[in-house]
Amino acid sequence: MNGWLLAAGITAFGVAATHLVAGHRDVVRPLLSSGLADEPKRVFHAVWHMVSVDLVLSAVALVYLALADDTSATGPVAWFVAAHFLAYTVTFLVITLSVGWPRPLLRLPQWILLLPVAVLTAAGAA
Repeated sequence: MNGWLLAAGITAFGVAATHLVAGHRDVVRPLLSSGLADEPKRVFHAVWHMVSVDLVLSAVALVYLALADDTSATGPVAWFVAAHFLAYTVTFLVITLSVGWPRPLLRLPQWILLLPVAVLTAAGAA
């Protein structure tokens, strides 16, 4: 068993749960009740659900990799997931820092949840 990947998978499940609960309350509900035109509103809604699926599947993959006997695919898949979560982290940081808000790192704190998954996964892949 790979403890780093198991920790990453459990953390990723926590990220997915936070996304589903807090994201629905703080992002999806206000989006759907906004005056935005229906087509972009529904595209954003679909993208939110796509990210939900992505987060859950990534968590499942990490737990599977942690519990499976080390295979030739473990390293490449783990590095892919680590890069994936690092890319999400960087995306949130770039967008947050480019807006010019005071205390920007706390305005969109999603990066705080995403970065540990990337780091734990990288540790498990190494």
